[in-house]
Formats: sequence, structure tokens, C-alpha cells
Amino acid sequence: MLALLVTVMVAGCGQADDPAATLMEFPPQGLPGSAPGSAGEQAPSSVPSDATLPAPTVPPASGENVNPGVLVTATGVVVPVVAEATDGIEVRTPCGSTTVLSHGTRVRDATIVLDAGHGGTEPGAVSPDGLAEKGVNLGVVGKAKEALEAAGVSVVLTRTADYNVDLQSRADIAKSLSPRAFVSVHHNAEPDGASAKPGTETYYQIGSSDSKRLSGLIYEEVVRALSDYQVAWVTDTDAGAKYRPGQHGDYYAVLRMPAPVTSVLAELAFVSNPDEARLIASADVQAIEGQAVARGIIRYLTSEDPGSGYTTPYPRVSPPPVPGPPPPPCVDPPLKP
Repeated sequence: MLALLVTVMVAGCGQADDPAATLMEFPPQGLPGSAPGSAGEQAPSSVPSDATLPAPTVPPASGENVNPGVLVTATGVVVPVVAEATDGIEVRTPCGSTTVLSHGTRVRDATIVLDAGHGGTEPGAVSPDGLAEKGVNLGVVGKAKEALEAAGVSVVLTRTADYNVDLQSRADIAKSLSPRAFVSVHHNAEPDGASAKPGTETYYQIGSSDSKRLSGLIYEEVVRALSDYQVAWVTDTDAGAKYRPGQHGDYYAVLRMPAPVTSVLAELAFVSNPDEARLIASADVQAIEGQAVARGIIRYLTSEDPGSGYTTPYPRVSPPPVPGPPPPPCVDPPLKP
């Protein structure tokens, strides 16, 4: 049996700002007031789980588009644009280098940016049977993209295959496109115990009412969709739509670094739980999860629904770092054919 492997990108799975941070004060100053609903309480969805997603009406940006945008390389990798160059376009590679590319498709606008957590040499959490989170995240994000595009929503992915993407590149892709929202999809580890229902968690940006509402809508849709399955669920005792403060604002880098873009971190299920891992290994279940994420996003774009599942997190203290081998190096995927 493989030992549970959790990378530093998420505590369960997203990246912290300071692994030694001591978190004591709850709620932090400036946190928006709770919307209706509490953990476990779900408002009726305005988009039924079996409905065709409606095309949202998203007002176009006024004036000239000044977004630097991204380049989709000839190999299918999405990279943020740094500057125009005489012989092409200077871009930031997924591992943080810069290079000039002369081929690819320039994209300057997207309504939504979807982020499949981990990738390449960073597997994320790994189940006892060897299911790596990175592949499940990518499968779910692909299905969410299909559902959103079928509804007329333009989508860009931060990661399109199994390769490394550092946190700065993920944030730069979001900020280069100025989308309505950035959603980072993960699967969790290290639960507190057993549960009668899915232990889905979504995290929102401290002080952002838009991020909070989106997190509650995604939480609501994912819990509703996964509740159709009878498995031995696990959970954290404060599961729900919540925040987590760190020493520099939001604890998780995937919330802090893309700001001011509205961002949400979604931990859909526990890959470390053997029963849940067997469930989410199925492409059909990954499609169910992806469609649920899409429904939450569509409701955010097209309604005033408040979402639900809002909860106050219990204080968490990050343990001191454990000495060990350095993490594997970030390896850029091929950017040219």
C-alpha cells in the first residue's frame, strides 16, 4: 500500500503563505457577514442537477481590451503573456522562466479560469491504492469546462495535461485575462473523521462577498451531486464554505495570489479515503463533479442566489516544517512542436 502523500500546495491540498503561521483570531476583521444557510443546510438550486445549463448574460467589458492575455502554445499549453517581442511573444513558462514563442493562439478574454490543482512531479494527495489527486482534478476540470462552454461561457484552463504549473503562473493566467472568477479544483486529505454526507469544502477570499457567494454555490451543487452516492464518507468537523486566514491575508496562495480576481478553492471529496477514492476514480463521477462545479459557477453568473453551507472554521495551527528531501524540480512541458 502506498503511503498517503500530500504535497505542500494544499494543506489537504492548496499552498499556504507561511507553514509556520499560528492562526488564532476568528473571524478576522473585514470578513463579510454570513449569507443565509449553515453547514449542511442547502437552499434550493435554481439550476436542477439534470437541467441544461442556461447561457449566461455576461456584459462585455467597456472600452478597449487592455488585458495582456495568454498564449495557447502549439503544444496546447496555456502561458501568460509577458510582453510583445520583435520575433514573437514573450511568455512566462509554467515553471517560471521566460521565453519567446512565434506560434500559438492569443487569448485576451475569458469569463472563467479553471485551475486543476497539482500536476507533473506534484501528484497532490495519493490514495492508499495509488490514485493521484492531480489526474482526478484534471478530469473534473475538463468536464466543468465542457459544461460551461455548452452554456456559452468562455473558459481558459491553467493546466491542460499532466505537467507542472507553479503557483505564480496559475495566478498570472488569471490576472492576465481578468475573468469573472478563478476556481481551483482539488481533492482533499487528512479528514477529522467519518460523516453521513460528503465532506466537501470550499474556501473563499477573506473580505470578498463575491468569492464567498461563489464558494457557497459550488459547495451546494457538489454536495447535492455527491449525496446521490452511498459510500463511507469522511469529513472535517468544520466542512462547508469557509475562509482560512494566514499571516499575509488568505492562507492559501491560490486565493491570495490571483487577487483582485474573485477566486475560490474547492476541495470536492477526500482522495485519501479508500471508499471515496474508488468513487472519484470513475470518469462518470468526475463528470458529475465537474458538472456540479459548472452549475455553481453558472448560478453565480446568472442569479443572485446566496449559496449555503457557510461555516466558521476552527483555528488551525500549521506544524513546523519536517526536515526531508527537497521537493522534485518543476519541469516545463514542451512549448514548441
